[in-house]
Amino acid sequence: MDPDTVLTLAHDQAIQYPSVEIEHPFGPEYNVYKVRGKMFLMAFDLRGVPSLNLKIDPLDGEVLCDAYEEITPGYHMSKKHWITVAGAGAAEDGSGNILDPDLLHDLVLESYCLVVAKLPKKDRPVDPKTFGGRDET
Repeated sequence: MDPDTVLTLAHDQAIQYPSVEIEHPFGPEYNVYKVRGKMFLMAFDLRGVPSLNLKIDPLDGEVLCDAYEEITPGYHMSKKHWITVAGAGAAEDGSGNILDPDLLHDLVLESYCLVVAKLPKKDRPVDPKTFGGRDET
């Protein structure tokens, strides 16, 4: 997937979630998406490539980094709890898995829900176990 498309799809999805605000605490070139003051997504330019940082379950992060060239441990973040998605990776040589819109959707949703789950129950804008069609019982 083209890097600009990655940013556009992630932005369009994230701004639809309840209580999401975009801030610029690191400068105007970094769009930081927060839910109730906690970051779940950051959009930025990494060496000329539009990129995203997303919160992730550590085991899922390892699997995704191994499976997708476009996904790497979080740039300037905890490598255990964050990933960077940059788009346009494995497609160039035809090998490996290619990031698709459905996976990106799932990654943004997962990041949002992971952050919401850490909020006090009274501050959660949604139930992180069921929001977005998730059903983790």
